[in-house]
Amino acid sequence: MQAFFILLGALIVLVLGLFIFSLFLPPMVKVERSLMIPAPAARIFPLINVVRNWELWSPWKELDPDMAITYGEKDSGTGASYSWKSHHRNIGNGHMTITESRPGQYIATDTDFMRMGIAKGTFRLDPVGEGTLVSWSMTCNMGQHPLRKVMGLMMDKWVGQDFEKGLEGIKRLVVRN
Repeated sequence: MQAFFILLGALIVLVLGLFIFSLFLPPMVKVERSLMIPAPAARIFPLINVVRNWELWSPWKELDPDMAITYGEKDSGTGASYSWKSHHRNIGNGHMTITESRPGQYIATDTDFMRMGIAKGTFRLDPVGEGTLVSWSMTCNMGQHPLRKVMGLMMDKWVGQDFEKGLEGIKRLVVRN
């Protein structure tokens, strides 16, 4: 019986510690990765601005080739969108819409991860030397829930690797052509 109370006490201390720790964590989480691609922005931009092209470089399509994708009425630019459904636990279901598109410079997106909320994404294309620095970022509001805020600490590791793979996929496509 004493062992039960020791375990119960340890569990209460752990939960309380997690709650107190989460009070000091910011609710906003940002993940960003950049890659220099040896090509002009004009060659890179259509791979991001045309939502059907995402299948060519998306790290998530590679992870689940059977993912069902449904495209919106518009193919590119502001208002272009697609939805996906995946049975893969790391992908799930969602909807992405381009909310702003400045040719050769910038694309903003809203990605609705259903139960996980909406993430604001951006792609910046900055000319550098003999190429373009492509920066992909995502900002999420994890809210005030202690577990979600702690999960936000892991977002850079989890999503950052996917962003790196996606940027490498874009580079591979641009350099190949």
